[in-house]
Amino acid sequence: MSESQLKRAREKAGKQNVQVVFQKHDARNLSFFHEFDLAIMLCEGAFPLMETDEMNFEILKSAANAIKPGGKMIFTTLNGLFPLFHSVKEFLNSEANKGNATCGESSFDLMSFRDHNITFVEDDFGNKKELKCNERYYVPSEITWLLKTLDLKTIDIFGAKLGAFSRADKLTTEDFEMLVVAEKR
Repeated sequence: MSESQLKRAREKAGKQNVQVVFQKHDARNLSFFHEFDLAIMLCEGAFPLMETDEMNFEILKSAANAIKPGGKMIFTTLNGLFPLFHSVKEFLNSEANKGNATCGESSFDLMSFRDHNITFVEDDFGNKKELKCNERYYVPSEITWLLKTLDLKTIDIFGAKLGAFSRADKLTTEDFEMLVVAEKR
């Protein structure tokens, strides 16, 4: 998202002797076309963090365009079933450990399936920031429809616990996120 984050990622990769090409792009407008066998977007990796549904769709479209036919897209997104049964703010704050973000104000809009919140984060150097977030939650049928319009098939959706992704987990209302695996025609 920023040059400072990329710089820190390069430093961490260097300390681990891992060779990674880090690039900064607008996920809504990637220039890649049929170049990759796999696109991975974990921890919402930009999708569904944009201000509009149209902007979120552009991220999915760019990722779909980047993969070759027969390639796969794997991503997580916020589970729209979760806030129907739980308080997002209470859940996020219950998961707050040292180094994790904490949630301040939060309001979930049932008409748009958007959560507007203020999140407090601290970086590796102890710098504290306040982020105003506008996050979109999706239900499985929406994700399936969006991906089918992008010529993806074999769409599987699984439950996802924070930081724990497995195809063995059936999606439930207890899952804050969902794991989506789709294949391009």
